[in-house]
Amino acid sequence: MAGQARVLYDFEGQPGTSELSIVTGEVLTVTSKDVGEGWWEGSNQRGVSGIFPAAYVEAIEQNYNAPPAMPPPPLPQIYVEENVAPAIQQQQSQYDDDWDDDWDDDVSEANQGSNPGNPAAGGRSNSDVGSALDVNMAGLKLGDGKGTVRKNLNRFSHFVKTGGEAYILGANKVTSTDSDQIHIIETNNGITWAPNPQPYSCVVASPKKESKLKGLKSFIAYQLTPSLNNIQVSRRYKHFDWLHERLVEKFCIIPIPPLPDKQISGRYEEQFIERRRLQLQSFVSRVCDHPILSRSDVWLHFLTCTDAKRWKTGKRKAEKDEVIGAAIFGVVQVPEKSLDPLQLDSQTEAFGRFVQSFDTAVRMMQSNFAEQVKRQQGPYKRDYQRVGQSFRTLGTAMELLETAPLTRALSHTADTYDQIALLCEDQPRLDFEPMGDLLHDYRGLLASFPDIITVHKGALQKRRELERSASEGKTESTVVVRAQQRTDVVSYTLLAEMSYFHQQRVHDFNAAAKIFLQEQITYYQKIVDHLQSTLSQYKDV
Repeated sequence: MAGQARVLYDFEGQPGTSELSIVTGEVLTVTSKDVGEGWWEGSNQRGVSGIFPAAYVEAIEQNYNAPPAMPPPPLPQIYVEENVAPAIQQQQSQYDDDWDDDWDDDVSEANQGSNPGNPAAGGRSNSDVGSALDVNMAGLKLGDGKGTVRKNLNRFSHFVKTGGEAYILGANKVTSTDSDQIHIIETNNGITWAPNPQPYSCVVASPKKESKLKGLKSFIAYQLTPSLNNIQVSRRYKHFDWLHERLVEKFCIIPIPPLPDKQISGRYEEQFIERRRLQLQSFVSRVCDHPILSRSDVWLHFLTCTDAKRWKTGKRKAEKDEVIGAAIFGVVQVPEKSLDPLQLDSQTEAFGRFVQSFDTAVRMMQSNFAEQVKRQQGPYKRDYQRVGQSFRTLGTAMELLETAPLTRALSHTADTYDQIALLCEDQPRLDFEPMGDLLHDYRGLLASFPDIITVHKGALQKRRELERSASEGKTESTVVVRAQQRTDVVSYTLLAEMSYFHQQRVHDFNAAAKIFLQEQITYYQKIVDHLQSTLSQYKDV
């Protein structure tokens, strides 16, 4: 026993966790000071046990008889990031229900590098911070109190944050509807999502600049027309951004396609607007094609709602959805066949290695293609213009003595290289940029898989812990059987998404490579045609 401690500041534990609510002046029995960064474990005088912030108590040997007249020290940073900030955001969201409120369409990302919670910007993510606590465990009684199994104390790990552990342990109780149900089937091609019985598409078109507040605020509105009903709806980038957040929150088992990058300058330039339209079209098409995402309530609300009042109601409903994160496993219907954990380990490890290798290749290709676009629209274009100017200067110099046919041919040659320069500048729009957009999509999709695989690994690990506990007589066999069944649900969802990803990957890159090569052939054929036409000018000289 580590001794006793007096509570200096009130702390309210989060419901459903191992945290112990404590009150100023209360004396606690400390059982462990080695729980994790910033936390101790102990019990109060009523015999209730749990963990609490170490900075909120003082060892009783130091004989502090009253709490100091000062604010309490800050909670461990990770607690603030995971609880206080979301609470503030939730409170603020109550005022953000307007269909056409004052959210900015784009936000500058210049300061992302200083964001401690943005790993993409070089900051430390919440999951990175939480990894230091992954080994911390507390007791959780299962069955009829026959012993205990260890519950992961780290509510900041991705497996715990998504509710994966709660689901495996049977602690996830959510209310769902028939529309929430997800079906997985086994076919000759393996484990797959059940197809959408009513597939559809959606066209993103007619972007136009609009304004409000008497012209003080401008934005671009995109017109979406789904084949479901052929009724057009108008959506701004901020609406796409809201939708994306909801999809990421709801579907921890599916990589959500990325949106176009945000931008401040040049938002209203015609070329930028068209490029963004194409990228939004790609996002919309990917969601429409996915057999699960395409049937989700929040997506259909986004795609079909035309009434401002119904939009607000649907928006609030989506933001209060209980079937999010790992809770979604509770609405997944899978084949009755049990899966082999060892075979699953092998499959997921191989897929993890593939994702890492594929991501590296995609990043490299995207970087090379972006550089090629810059060269064609910069140095390469200027090189052709210099060649053309050289022929023009030569022809001008010869006009003093040479006959007209030769000077005309030289002038024609100069014009030809000017035309080739323009072709060079415009060509990336037809080949390198579309391929770059595809690579952008796949970078976003691939970035989601590590977390998806982590949830699956966490489920398998929890299953093994329960099986070991049962073998030692500490956990009832019925508890283990139910956990095994739930783990199979998690495994089936990963296998279904892996199958769908591979299917789409083959289709996407096969189609994109064909278009790229055809455009390249057309481009060089145009250059050949220009040069052959120019060559004919010299026949009569």
